[in-house]
Amino acid sequence: MPYSHNGDLEHLVEQITDVIVARLNGDADEQAKLCGCTNECFNRCPERMHRIVDAGAARIGLVLGETASARDWAGLIDHTLLKPEATEEDIRRLCEEAARFRFASVCVNPTWVRAASCHLHGTGVPVCTVIGFPLGATLADVKAYEARRAIFDGAREVDMVINIGALKSGDDCAVEHDIHSVASVAHEANVICKVIIETALLTDEEKVRACSAAKRAGADFVKTSTGFSKGGATVADIALMRRTVGAELGVKASGGVKGLEDARKLVEAGATRIGASVGVKIAQEAGGARQTSTTAAAY
Repeated sequence: MPYSHNGDLEHLVEQITDVIVARLNGDADEQAKLCGCTNECFNRCPERMHRIVDAGAARIGLVLGETASARDWAGLIDHTLLKPEATEEDIRRLCEEAARFRFASVCVNPTWVRAASCHLHGTGVPVCTVIGFPLGATLADVKAYEARRAIFDGAREVDMVINIGALKSGDDCAVEHDIHSVASVAHEANVICKVIIETALLTDEEKVRACSAAKRAGADFVKTSTGFSKGGATVADIALMRRTVGAELGVKASGGVKGLEDARKLVEAGATRIGASVGVKIAQEAGGARQTSTTAAAY
């Protein structure tokens, strides 16, 4: 029977995260006590994550109710265009949409930061860009320079990709240094730093380690995906990331968000920002849903 109470999702995520932390600390006895499983079953036990997905409307983070407006939803969305074939006209249109719907930001490749900044001047909508994108395999000092140059061109938020290979090699110090190199540059200019961990390539243990490294390195957000790997944001990953970073960091869900229903589930799981190329669709669906709800209430 699916879990339906608000506390169930949080309790399940606590258990999963505590199991991972116990394993990282080498505490096998504590791990077994928490999950009721043996070490050997840890990576072959998807049932725990399935229970999180089944938890439905339970939530950890920010919730937007059924009466939330299109503007409310737009304020959570990084309106995104990162395709390599994007043209200047595409960027201009993206910025016009962002200004009209009041999205949280536009997210573009570094080559378009200056143009987007000019298009959005006076609108209050900031420019976000990506660093070390999409592989994360750039050297830390190069990422720092890339961030500094993007900020010079007008970026007010930077989404960096971690050194995924270093994480999977167990070199958490290198991962933390990589993140800190960009976060320190960003914070010198009062710019937000989001850290893309590329969840589709990681085990749950690695997701926890990546989020913990981001938190230690001073990041402002952790983010699921580039959208260029083999998978995007899932409810289970958002819940796990939120549990790991607590309330101190934002959590951005990105990759594979197709509409309002996807966005709602991710926000219910703990996301505080949504990265999507379908921002206009989400805002329009939210406006339509609110209108329907208001009309129904009148009868």
